[in-house]
Amino acid sequence: MRIECALLLPSLALALAGGACGGSGSPAVAADVISTDPGVPDAGGSDADTAGTDTTGRDTVATDVPGTDSPTPDDVAPDTVPTDEGWTDPGAPDPGTTDQKVKDGGGKDGGGSGRTYPTIYPTPVSDWGCGDPPLFNIVLGRPGDTSVTASVMADAGTEVFCEYGAAPGAYTGQTAHGTSASGEPVEVDMTGLPADAKVYYRCQCKPSGGSTFRADDERTFHTRRAAGDMFTFGLQGDSHPERPTKMFDSDLYVLNMQNVASRQPDFYFGLGDDFSIDPLLDKNVLTADNVTQVYVDQRGFFGIPGNQAPIFLVNGNHEQASGYLLTPEWPTPFADAPILAGKARVTWYPLPAPGGVYTGDATNIAGVGLLRDYYAWEWGDALFVTIDPYWHSAVPVDNGVPNVAKVTDEWQKSIGDEQYAWFKQTLEGRHAKYKFVFEHHVLGTGRGGAAIAGSYEWGGYGANGTTWEFGTRRPTWAKPMHQLMNDNHVTVFFFGHDHLFAREKVDGVVYQSVPNPADNTYSAFNSDAYAPATIAFPGAAYDATYGVVQPNSGFLHVTVSPANVQIDYVRAVLPGDEATAGATNGAVSYSYTVSPN
Repeated sequence: MRIECALLLPSLALALAGGACGGSGSPAVAADVISTDPGVPDAGGSDADTAGTDTTGRDTVATDVPGTDSPTPDDVAPDTVPTDEGWTDPGAPDPGTTDQKVKDGGGKDGGGSGRTYPTIYPTPVSDWGCGDPPLFNIVLGRPGDTSVTASVMADAGTEVFCEYGAAPGAYTGQTAHGTSASGEPVEVDMTGLPADAKVYYRCQCKPSGGSTFRADDERTFHTRRAAGDMFTFGLQGDSHPERPTKMFDSDLYVLNMQNVASRQPDFYFGLGDDFSIDPLLDKNVLTADNVTQVYVDQRGFFGIPGNQAPIFLVNGNHEQASGYLLTPEWPTPFADAPILAGKARVTWYPLPAPGGVYTGDATNIAGVGLLRDYYAWEWGDALFVTIDPYWHSAVPVDNGVPNVAKVTDEWQKSIGDEQYAWFKQTLEGRHAKYKFVFEHHVLGTGRGGAAIAGSYEWGGYGANGTTWEFGTRRPTWAKPMHQLMNDNHVTVFFFGHDHLFAREKVDGVVYQSVPNPADNTYSAFNSDAYAPATIAFPGAAYDATYGVVQPNSGFLHVTVSPANVQIDYVRAVLPGDEATAGATNGAVSYSYTVSPN
């Protein structure tokens, strides 16, 4: 087992076609590329640094002079507003501003959010909409036998429709027209599609008050695969845009999503902690608009592959989509957190609900609607199952809201009786050749995969890993989660949370931790929790030599064929970072196959 880690390096602002650009929301200004300035502020934008003098793109002095800075290579935007439009300068805020609470962005132009609290996430594209020419942001979702939904970003009053057919440029079908009432995306359903087929489509828009429609480029997707078909899908772990100094770089994230799109998977998963609203709670700025912005900003990234590969989302602990907050003991704003997060999620991403090819959570929450948090469907030779402990636990599963201690009795945390019954019925009632299960983490909390697989409702044993407590703590459940998966031949359990690539196996189930897509430190976080010599799980088959750990960043590209499943770790590496990352962009750094159980 080899772990490669690297130092934080400056990244390259990428100019992107078809849906995104560098991290500030404006065209990114290139940073100087060598050491820092010699201790003087910019003077009205006359900075003449050259290659060889600045690695960070930031002056070493504490402050810039408000109102006099032109957009030079050292600053993403001028200091002409009450708050600095870039990340704060090292040492102190600009005089008269309120940006002292903003985290330093790692000293890289475009690498942080480009904004202060309360809006703290990167906006790769600030001008989505029906301009001339139009700039479309489309996320597909809910693919079925003969249908798919397109969620199209639109300004208020914009009218949208999509046309589609079985051959390039030959559009034989058309969706109903939809209009954005107040800037929310327009969802249009493409129906009557050929089964198990590649479909060509393009969307068109007409701005409010306009007289003609403007067309997007032609794109493709695939309807549900038949048994025996080979296909691919992709997935990523925690992107954490709110952590620009230690595991997020917007340019690297864009590069990762371009890598995903180039491989043309049938669909793509985000396994949680892509929409953290913790900072909004921490700063007491939790509002509908601010939560919405968190979900809107991620569309700039998910939209890169998502206009051809439908997106499926799994909740993480930092989304705070947590059902326990709906109990009477939790006042505003805490009680608002799951409602605002849940509503933004289902508004901005077209996720599955029970019906058609999907089964799942039928819970309807006032202010949200259907939660669309756990669901299952079959595609080709595989069954896909997502599960979510956060909405259904009576106590915090991992981190709670500010100033609330974590629960120490891990048995109190649970996916709930209803979800367990559905999960059991789904695994036992489907006989697909391959079965894949997706969750943010084993138990929704903790560190490691195999190391904690024997614990609590997952494995049935108590805190010491040797005392069987399942019968008394889960008296109505037939068996623990791991045993349920093993007995029903789950091929791979995919999860995030731990921020690294790690493969292990317990009994017949592969436990696969999914890497971060945008960590420009190229670290293997929490690696000490993986591939232990032994595990506290009496009777379980475990071979430590099967364990593999690799650092960030990238995504998993999974090929499903009748013969086996191949899992490739595709690396995302910024130009110039190859030596420290120990990899090149787009290369497969680890690959393995799994046979049907």
